[in-house]
Amino acid sequence: MNISRAGDLAMIVGEDQRPFIVRLETEGDWQTHRGVIRHKELLGLPWGTIVRTHLGYRYYLLEPSLHDLLLFIRRKSQIIFPKDIGYILLRLSVGPGKTVIEAGTGSGALTTALAWAVGAEGSVISYDRRADMQELARANLGRVGLDSRVTFALGDVAEGFRETDVDAIFLDLHNPHELLPQVKRSLKSGGAFGAIVPTANQVSSLLAALRDNGFGFLEALEIFLRYYKTVPERLRPVDRMVAHTGYLVFARAMLPDQAEPIPTGEADSEEPEIRE
Repeated sequence: MNISRAGDLAMIVGEDQRPFIVRLETEGDWQTHRGVIRHKELLGLPWGTIVRTHLGYRYYLLEPSLHDLLLFIRRKSQIIFPKDIGYILLRLSVGPGKTVIEAGTGSGALTTALAWAVGAEGSVISYDRRADMQELARANLGRVGLDSRVTFALGDVAEGFRETDVDAIFLDLHNPHELLPQVKRSLKSGGAFGAIVPTANQVSSLLAALRDNGFGFLEALEIFLRYYKTVPERLRPVDRMVAHTGYLVFARAMLPDQAEPIPTGEADSEEPEIRE
């Protein structure tokens, strides 16, 4: 049975749906304005158990998902939202054993997801110019036990990446269009590139630079997320939605001096043909 243990991160959710993420300990209390729960009372319980404070208030004990960990990460800056991170992982083909570079680190939300996806045999290299941001990200990675999969590199990526032949590179910087020569030198042939930028002007600059630097299969998009009220008798969208958080741009590093024109991705909206 999947049960809670000392050292685990747990998500404790009240009847008001407000979640708290805490690390379970062998001693001590978890205190709220609705009462106290002793940590030892939470150990050894199956995830999904209802627990009560000494005042009788009901909470649910849940194992936090990656989505939960990212939403409640400690932050000093805006994070990349889970709705975007999921697609980033797919488009960069991030999986067990892969080597991935990101810049900049920020508070470490994408870093956490990348480290989760590459597995114990993979590697994430995270560049940032600010030591304080990397210290926060390092603490966030350590909190979920993924810090051993990440190498933090302090410096300006305009000077280039130290690594070569990596599987994928993702940039969360204001000037990705100026950094493509450095990206191209570090990506393996056919490797995946991605970036997130807040304005359409930056998308235009990046697409032009990708074409000029020998990247192919360009893709630009944004992702919207709309929740529904989970009442079967009155099913309808909630009043607010997670709309524009950033433009995503993806491409592939192509071999230099190809005789044929590099695909631009203009036909990407068509359904792919699959043959057995």
